Amino acid sequence: MMLIPAHHFRNIERKPEYLQPEKCVPPPHPSAVGTMWFIRDGCGIACAIVTWFLVLYAEFVVLFVMLIPSRDYVYSIINGIVFNLLAFLALASHCRAMLTDPGAVPKGNATKEFIESLQLKPGQVVYKCPKCCSIKPDRAHHCSVCKRCIRKMDHHCPWVNNCVGENNQKYFVLFTMYIALISLHALIMVGFHFLHCFEEDWTKCSSFSPPTTVILLILLCFEGLLFLIFTSVMFGTQVHSICTDETGIERLKRKQQPRQHTGSWESVKQTFGGDFSLNWFNPFSGPCHPEPLRDRDWVRQVASLSDTDNTETTAEEQSEEGKYKDSVEVIDE
Repeated sequence: MMLIPAHHFRNIERKPEYLQPEKCVPPPHPSAVGTMWFIRDGCGIACAIVTWFLVLYAEFVVLFVMLIPSRDYVYSIINGIVFNLLAFLALASHCRAMLTDPGAVPKGNATKEFIESLQLKPGQVVYKCPKCCSIKPDRAHHCSVCKRCIRKMDHHCPWVNNCVGENNQKYFVLFTMYIALISLHALIMVGFHFLHCFEEDWTKCSSFSPPTTVILLILLCFEGLLFLIFTSVMFGTQVHSICTDETGIERLKRKQQPRQHTGSWESVKQTFGGDFSLNWFNPFSGPCHPEPLRDRDWVRQVASLSDTDNTETTAEEQSEEGKYKDSVEVIDE
């Protein structure tokens, strides 16, 4: 016999009136493709500004303290091109991660008419998010900052002022990768610059005074080391999530939902936009666009509830199961 955790029954209603359609505003017409997405969150906006400031600070120190005063023009040109290219790709990836819809579920679609149009069969349920009045498809989670349910939400990152979800995970991965690369590159150049200045006169190493030069380089070294560690860890975590087809929230909650895994390589190709190519590293090339949600994507089988918890119900709760299994079930999640 199928066992369902007791706490789910407290949220199941037999009648569609439970949806309170007067409180659910019908969703607006779908926006045009490419419409800008921006979260008006003070903390996220401040973190995004700080991110740009730190990258531009590194750009300033690398160019005006280390490369331009150098008398080795080949060294300066090569490192200047590489660093500026990586910095440009990092900032472009940041903008794409911040301004791309991460996979928001249509808001306000939990109406009586929409639920009835799904024509639920016995043993089928739909999940409603009471916070944004939306029907949640599988693997969608509500973000309290974005105030929306996000498909395949991994986490909300204040540094990009957005959720990391189905549509912008590629850009976030590229952002962490390029930040880690420019941090490593800056640390290597700082090391060579210190070695060179110890052998030469400090006044010839920079157009700034020696104390100012040392302070600027130490700050850049501290910034580079901090962000190299942080972004490397985030990059590894994201790649692991993509390869295992398991988001950070799913891993934290240790949910093992009965869903079909696409496999590590298929998941990677969907995230980065097809077979391996240079477009994987291009922040202006998007991931594989998911198919529009169909009616069956909003509906889940009751059997999936028994797999989310390892608890068993009592005989009284099992009798409740028989009472509800032939009814239309809406779970407030």
